[in-house]
Amino acid sequence: MSVNTIVPLTNVALLAEALERAVNRPQALPGLVVFYGPSGYGKSVAAAQSANAHRAYYVECRESWTKKAFLQAVLREMGVVAHKTISAMVDQVAEQLSLSGRPLIVDDVQYVIDKAAANVLTDIYNASSGTLVLIGEERVPASMMRLERLHNRVLEWVPAEAASIDDVIELATRSYSDIDIDIGLLEEINKRTRGCLRRIAVNLYQVHVEALANGWDHVDLATWGDREIHTGMPPARRA
Repeated sequence: MSVNTIVPLTNVALLAEALERAVNRPQALPGLVVFYGPSGYGKSVAAAQSANAHRAYYVECRESWTKKAFLQAVLREMGVVAHKTISAMVDQVAEQLSLSGRPLIVDDVQYVIDKAAANVLTDIYNASSGTLVLIGEERVPASMMRLERLHNRVLEWVPAEAASIDDVIELATRSYSDIDIDIGLLEEINKRTRGCLRRIAVNLYQVHVEALANGWDHVDLATWGDREIHTGMPPARRA
């Protein structure tokens, strides 16, 4: 599978549908979508698909960013030369959103909210009335509860879901079509990883590597035997 291939999993569809509704909302309704959930649930993959589908501006926040660094990153993504002051940069971002009609997707938004920079997001929305998608960890909704000016502008709260067995089958089929991974093994991987897509992907890769090394066309639980299923816990020290 190409690293650029987006597999149409549950969370990809959830975010795509929410963004579609936000973009086409009645004018009087607010335009924020909050997509949140545990790390490894495929939120950034869903964001990439939605960004491609809607030509959205996309920024992935960093913990070290200040308000100014965040705004500079957004303007770089927009291809706009940033002014010097924060207020001027907010106006630039808002103007570009208004003129382009394109959504803005802010990934790892908890880093902006945790540093009391959420008022910048509110100012951008108020000045543009655009569509903003805020993506972050499970604590993001609780963090936003104390930010009433931002919280009451949310159109939809979208919790990311753990991977279903259908997601695991789709990911395995699209990623490693050269081998047949038995549904029993896929179910065990999904159960042991608790539906964390990132860990599921690691396990599917490990299964594929073992299959190639051993010349397997088909891998089931019996074939896999006592080999490790990666759950995020470090392996026990061997005696």
